[in-house]
Amino acid sequence: MTPKSGQQVTLSHGDQVATIAAVGAALREYKVGGRDVVVPFDADEIPPAFNGMVLAPWPNRLQDGVYTFGGEELQVPVSEPDRGTALHGLACWERWEVDSVSPSSVTMALELPASPGYPFQLTLTTAYSLSDAGLTITTTARNEGDVPLPYGVGFHPWFAPGEGSLDECAIQLTAASNVTVDERLLPTGEVPVDGKFDIREATSLDGVSFDDAWVDPILDAEGRSWCRLTAGDGAVTEIWADSEATAWQICTGDFPSIDRAGVAIEPMSCIADAFRTGERLITLAPGESHSLTWGMRLS
Repeated sequence: MTPKSGQQVTLSHGDQVATIAAVGAALREYKVGGRDVVVPFDADEIPPAFNGMVLAPWPNRLQDGVYTFGGEELQVPVSEPDRGTALHGLACWERWEVDSVSPSSVTMALELPASPGYPFQLTLTTAYSLSDAGLTITTTARNEGDVPLPYGVGFHPWFAPGEGSLDECAIQLTAASNVTVDERLLPTGEVPVDGKFDIREATSLDGVSFDDAWVDPILDAEGRSWCRLTAGDGAVTEIWADSEATAWQICTGDFPSIDRAGVAIEPMSCIADAFRTGERLITLAPGESHSLTWGMRLS
């Protein structure tokens, strides 16, 4: 019997092991030297909080599930009833197919079904690859239809704090601005980082709660922005993303399904409500593609 999270593909390289689940093309586990880098979930478990899933064709929240594109008002299902939003797109609950596989890499593919709320022909591939540099992930989207389509992408790994608690960890993110939100966690503006949101230097997570986005990432010489999680024992998980990741979301999991067992560090091409606001929204013309590459390593 196929497990609830779908077909499983396990990759290895040296002391690294990663398992990819077909539902959501999710990173179900990633270990280095037997140590959990991400919070794992069981193969026969529904991911408790979008663990490891690919978020497309939009990440984060869409107000009321309603947007206008190409002069047409469209309605997608509201999946977060308490806030009245459509959360994390459509691809995360689809079963992706294995397109190609090797001992250290796999490419998962999805033809996203056109639906009344997203009546477009979008194909997606997500490639996972292990190497001496860690785990690298690339998601590519292509418009297979004959009309333009709106698109955004994000990822939802929960990073493990090691043997200690999240309160023993410190976090650092190279981004210059953060996104202000209303009571529904929908964006209201962008401001320079200040106070608890200025985490350009390593900052303790002791008693700190986040479910927030940062923008204006500060790129290094290779065009990457970085987030670093330092565990209580000094081990550092480094997460990087290329310049197509114009935003990052950090969530400390202060709710029952996670209960601060880890921290979600999410590279995204756009912030919440991009389908409504157009902020950082990607429009793919017929035949056009978009790719975002990111990765992680333990040091």
